[in-house]
Amino acid sequence: MTKDILIHQIIDVLQQAGFMVSKRCNIRPRSFDLAARKGDVLIFYKVLYNIDGLNEETAREMKSLARYLGGTAVLIGAKTRDQMLEDSVVYMRYDIPAVNVQTLYDYFVEDVPPLVSAAPGGLYVSIDGDVLKEARKRTAMSLGALATELGVSRRTISKYEEGGMDASIDIVLQLEELLDVALAKSIDILQCFEKRASLEKPQQEKTSEAQPDDGILGMLNALGYQVMSTSQAPFKAISKDTSDTLLTGVSTYSSAMIKRADLMSSISCVTMTKSVFIINGQIKSETVENTVLIEKTELDKLSGTEELAELIDERTKKHNINIDIS
Repeated sequence: MTKDILIHQIIDVLQQAGFMVSKRCNIRPRSFDLAARKGDVLIFYKVLYNIDGLNEETAREMKSLARYLGGTAVLIGAKTRDQMLEDSVVYMRYDIPAVNVQTLYDYFVEDVPPLVSAAPGGLYVSIDGDVLKEARKRTAMSLGALATELGVSRRTISKYEEGGMDASIDIVLQLEELLDVALAKSIDILQCFEKRASLEKPQQEKTSEAQPDDGILGMLNALGYQVMSTSQAPFKAISKDTSDTLLTGVSTYSSAMIKRADLMSSISCVTMTKSVFIINGQIKSETVENTVLIEKTELDKLSGTEELAELIDERTKKHNINIDIS
C-alpha cells in the first residue's frame, strides 16, 4: 500500500463521515497532509505509511497549528517498525494519536471507538475502576483474593480500581470473565490529543509565538497581529487579532506562489479563517481563489489591523469571494 492509496482511503472515510476535507498538501515540506472539519471538530492529518517516520520537529509544528486554530492532530499510517498497525489500537507518536484507516472508519463512520492503546511492552486497556470495584464487592471478593486469581499484587488491583494503571489485554479478559462485567474503557482519539497537548501548551506557545524575525511578519506583528510563524506548512504564518485569523503567505508573484495560494484557499475554507498572501513586488491579480493578494508597499501604508481587515474585505467583496468564518 502506498501513501497515495492511504490518502484516498482517508478522504473517502472522512467524506462518508460528513467531513469537509481540504485539498491535499502536496507542497514540500509539509507538517500535515489534510485538514478536515465537521461542525466544531477540526483535525489536521499527517499520513505516513510507517508512523515511525514522524519526526519531532514536524510533530511540534503540527500540534502548534492544531492548538492555534482550535483543532486536533491525528497521524494515520499502515505499519510501525516491522509490523502492521492493528485495528482498534491507538499508538502515540510525540503525543499525537496514530491509527490505521480501519480504526478511523470505525471511529467516525461506525461510531465505534478503539479500546486498546499501544505502549512499550505491548498492548494495554484502560479499566473502568469504579465498575471493577463495584463488581468485586458484589461478588464478595477481596483485593487479595482477586489478586491471587490473576497472579498479580493487591497493589496492582488497587491501582486498577483507582484508575491509575492500564492493564494488559489478557488481564482485562480474565477480569471480565471472573466478574462477568465489561471493564474496558473506550478511547476518544480527539480527547486523547487534547489531553496530551494541554499538558505542554504553555511551553509550546511561548516557543511558537516568539517575535517573528521575518521582515513582513514583523510588520504584521507591528500592526497588532499575534504572529505564529511556520516552517513546514503551505503558509508562512498564522496571524491573529481579536477578530480575524489569517493564513499568511509571503512571496514574490510566481507560479509557485499561485499554487500555494490556491492550497491556502482550500485550507482556509476548512479552518474557517481568511487567507492572505503578502507579495514582495507587484501583483498581477488581487486574488487567487479566496486568497487575497496584497503588495508589501500597500502593507507599508497601513497603521493597524483594522485597515488591513478593511483592505482584505474590500478585495473579497470586489471579487465575490465567499468566506464562511462563522
